[in-house]
Amino acid sequence: MRVKVCGMTRGDQVQQLNDLGVAFAGFIFYHKSPRYVFRHMAAAEIKRIRGNINKVGVFVNTPVEEVLRIVDDCGLYLVQLHGDESPKYCERLADYVTVVKAFRLSEDDNIEWKIKDYQEVTDMFLFDTEGAGYGGTGKKFNWNMLKGLNIRKPFFISGGIQPDDAALLQEFSQDPVAKDLFAVDINSKFEQYPGIKDMDKVKQFLQGLGQ
Repeated sequence: MRVKVCGMTRGDQVQQLNDLGVAFAGFIFYHKSPRYVFRHMAAAEIKRIRGNINKVGVFVNTPVEEVLRIVDDCGLYLVQLHGDESPKYCERLADYVTVVKAFRLSEDDNIEWKIKDYQEVTDMFLFDTEGAGYGGTGKKFNWNMLKGLNIRKPFFISGGIQPDDAALLQEFSQDPVAKDLFAVDINSKFEQYPGIKDMDKVKQFLQGLGQ
């Protein structure tokens, strides 16, 4: 099972993730986030990061031209859109870079209806927990909402995942909907404080997933 560690703010920790075999490192380019990466790292420093790890930029309602400039300046491989981006917006970006559209879910959401207009204009989806703003909530949504659905696109599962959730994720991965489960996204439950990861917790989680 692939893992994405989001909210990275230090190059040395990204290199540690690479050495552990983590597939994706997320960098947040939303200035209201406590993990806003440009407070800690310059674009050139992010671009210099090498290895097998894929660099993901997280954006919220950012103009297309600005996203593309940051993608180039930082050497990003994917963009994750966490705001109210329209299908047309996603389509414009998808001509240049792999696009992951995030959806924040509440209990009464019709997920298939929420994603239907994005099926043809994005590369992947990410499912997270509904909150008051655009950032992560540190809370889980009910993964059972996804069961019985046909997502028809690779997706990330996110939202308050913690080190001892590995067994639950292994169980979820046996459900038919998980045929499209592409990766697990972790962040705040694996931190010493915002932007600084607790690598022991990351290692524990990876071991629990059998990695």
